[in-house]
Amino acid sequence: MKRVFGGMTMMLLLTVKVYGQVDSGYLDGIGHTPIYYESRGNGDPVLLIHGFIVNGESWKKTALYDSLLRSGYRVITMDLRGNGKSGKPHLADAYANDAEAKDIMLLADKFNLEQYTAVGYSRGSIITARLLVMDKRLRRAVMGGMGTDFTDPEWPRRKMFYRALSGDTVKELEPMVRYVQQSGLDQQALALLQKEQPSTPKAALAKVKQPVLVVCGKEDSDNGKASDLADLFSNGKYVTVPGDHGGAVRTPEFAVAVLDFLRK
Repeated sequence: MKRVFGGMTMMLLLTVKVYGQVDSGYLDGIGHTPIYYESRGNGDPVLLIHGFIVNGESWKKTALYDSLLRSGYRVITMDLRGNGKSGKPHLADAYANDAEAKDIMLLADKFNLEQYTAVGYSRGSIITARLLVMDKRLRRAVMGGMGTDFTDPEWPRRKMFYRALSGDTVKELEPMVRYVQQSGLDQQALALLQKEQPSTPKAALAKVKQPVLVVCGKEDSDNGKASDLADLFSNGKYVTVPGDHGGAVRTPEFAVAVLDFLRK
């Protein structure tokens, strides 16, 4: 037993030595909403922006997280408002007017980042799009699991999620609502996130000059055509990886695609 424990301790010490200690804490976000963050590593900063009904911890289940650390990047995760350890206001205004993107910009201020890379997945890509048009410090971006549908402010899928989480009967989303309830997630906060989810017009994306990688699973068509999204950017690239919407982000191929993009 002592030998096993000693081995685990050695692995932990090696992890800390290679990747560095985790710097974690809370940011005073927009409207004084507490936003939980973690940072590990000392290289070029890469901010990972999670999707809907998950939190920053979800990135640690992907091949990308460790791959970035092993490659010498500084990896920053956070729980977007309404999720995880961050505050979960029950007022729609707390999620309006790009509150999530502004929280991220405040976090970049806190870390004194002159430039950074953002990697978003699913809803995180929607927030990444806002950063592309709002924050000049964003050097380049990855948008995973997303097509062009989010550019429509009246996106029917967004409205359907809002209705389902608000208590309306939406047959195809009943499993999602059950998962939210059984997992003890804040259903009201999640509903408000859908109500106030931002959209970015295609014309605004066409003006983006930064390099943008769009990565999508071969079996993922949940949010429109990802290839069309890549075509909107003057410096866009489109890559497919194995998997559906829920699985593609965890694949080694997703990690390889992102790292290849960052190294160019």
